[in-house]
Amino acid sequence: MQIYLNGEEKQIPANLDMAGLIGLLELTGQRIAVEVNEELVPRSSFEGHPIMANDRVEIIHAVGGG
Repeated sequence: MQIYLNGEEKQIPANLDMAGLIGLLELTGQRIAVEVNEELVPRSSFEGHPIMANDRVEIIHAVGGG
C-alpha cells in the first residue's frame, strides 16, 4: 500500500498499524513525534492506530536541548 512519509511516496505492507510502521523504519525506542494527516498521534496510541492507503505520515525526531 502507498503512503506519503515525510513528503515522499513509500510502499508499505497492508494492514500495518503505527507501531508496525515504526518498527519497519527501525525507530522503535527513539524519541519521535508522529502526525498522520495533520493530526498528532500520541505514543500511547501507536499500537492499534491504523495506517490507510494514501495517508500522509510525518515522523519527526525529538532533539533535546536548552
